[in-house]
Amino acid sequence: MSSSAAPPAPRRKRTFGVYIGRFEPPHHAHLQVMLEALQSVQKLIIVIGSARAARNTKNPFTADERQHLITTMLQQAGVSRSRLLFVQVRDYFYNESLWLSEVQAGVQAHTHGSTDVALIGHIKDESSYYLRSFPAWEFIPTHVISDLSATQVRNAYFEGRVQDVTAMVPPAVGTFLQNFARTADYRALKDEYDYLRTYRAAWKDAPFPPVFVTTDAVIIRSGHVLLIRRGHMPGLGRLAMPGGFLEPKETLLECCIREVHEETGLSPSTPLHTHLKAQQVFDYPDRSQRGRTVTHAFHFDLGIGHLPPLQGGSDASDALWMPLADALRHPEVFFEDHHAIIEHFLMRG
Repeated sequence: MSSSAAPPAPRRKRTFGVYIGRFEPPHHAHLQVMLEALQSVQKLIIVIGSARAARNTKNPFTADERQHLITTMLQQAGVSRSRLLFVQVRDYFYNESLWLSEVQAGVQAHTHGSTDVALIGHIKDESSYYLRSFPAWEFIPTHVISDLSATQVRNAYFEGRVQDVTAMVPPAVGTFLQNFARTADYRALKDEYDYLRTYRAAWKDAPFPPVFVTTDAVIIRSGHVLLIRRGHMPGLGRLAMPGGFLEPKETLLECCIREVHEETGLSPSTPLHTHLKAQQVFDYPDRSQRGRTVTHAFHFDLGIGHLPPLQGGSDASDALWMPLADALRHPEVFFEDHHAIIEHFLMRG
């Protein structure tokens, strides 16, 4: 008499699964991972990164738009809306702990103390480092292996390769992208995409990839921060710190002060160097889409008193004093990582 081993018992479904991404935009591989995850979990918590940021060619869509797209494409695939939960998190380029905390808090708001949580993902390269950052959640590797990336979708989209885009995204996403392409936001992003391609192409024959050096100024006066509105691409119309590229025969501090006066019209009689409070290098590798750009930011505190008159000039279309509460509350109006830099100095006190 022979016997055979009993088939393994089916693995029970975890209560919650967590899937983290930017989804700029969601594509077929994202959909496949989510559908696979929903076979292992009762509810899927989708964490949408790069929320509350200004539109740019790397992050062209708002978190609400991406959440709607994910919901629609999964419902079209037969998934009940009741099984989907969402968390939207900001980027914290220079404070990883804040990002981790925001993800944890968002997930906990849905799990209500449950520890039956699994993290879904695929460790493909260093960009997947965050999958090691949540040891309290069981890691479930996805079996979906794909070379498809959102970068490929965005490139095809801004280059007008409609058929390529259609092949890479679910129907709900394709319809949204077609409609979005008729908007003023798309036209501005397309212009910026073309500008950046030309900008980067100008350096393609350099013997080494260029590293640009800039300075930026965080200037505080009577509960306000000094800002400019960018008058050119990239980031046309976005708020930013006054600053610019280092010239060959000046120090970093000289560069910073020169740019402040050129871009804001702040009177040279204001002795900025005597109000210097702190300085810091900000070198997040992808902080600028123009290329590798390291900025040296200087924090000046002009104390209490009237707000000096300003006049936008040089690369700025406008200069203004913004209340600190407004500046900190609205990261979505700032260029690149400028909000994060201002926040860094203000949080230090």
